[in-house]
Amino acid sequence: MNYPLSFRFKLLALSPQIYVSDASGNEVCYVKQKLFRLREKVEVHTDSSRQQLLCTIEADRIIDWSAKYTFRDVSGRELGAVGRRGLRSIWSAHYDVFAPGSSAPHFSIREENPFVKLIDGFISEIPIIGFLSSYLFHPKYLASRTDGTPVMRLTKKPAFFEGRFQLEKIGDASEGEETAIMLGFLMMNLLERSRG
Repeated sequence: MNYPLSFRFKLLALSPQIYVSDASGNEVCYVKQKLFRLREKVEVHTDSSRQQLLCTIEADRIIDWSAKYTFRDVSGRELGAVGRRGLRSIWSAHYDVFAPGSSAPHFSIREENPFVKLIDGFISEIPIIGFLSSYLFHPKYLASRTDGTPVMRLTKKPAFFEGRFQLEKIGDASEGEETAIMLGFLMMNLLERSRG
């Protein structure tokens, strides 16, 4: 992949949509989350035309408290999974990324400064000045190996009327690991957006 990747989503859309493009501006993938599903299932397409399905992300349970979301390609082959850590994710986002078929996490995604996200979430809800939060506060999320080696960082970027994030590669990872981490960040983005 041609890093950094850009994640964009409209703040005023009925159903969450994420557009992912690479450093050259080419679409990498497009995600549209369907509303009112008892059990979460997200489809990831190659672009916003939604002509070709790239993979799906499906929850292992109805209630998403500590749910595990499995990534599968169009043939049903597992690409990995991401799971939110229940109690640890109340104060700050904490997710584990798993390799295909593994029960032990290979990567961990954490907020670098939970206080920044708390302020960003609070100010963004205030009428009149809420739009300023996207220019003042920029939460960052770090994906690291279980030994603490950083691999990727997702940073919120300034933007009006849309959410904008940038995903940078800061360490070594295989193509399969990059895909699993990127899909983990996509699902985290959808879940954290719904949490406020």
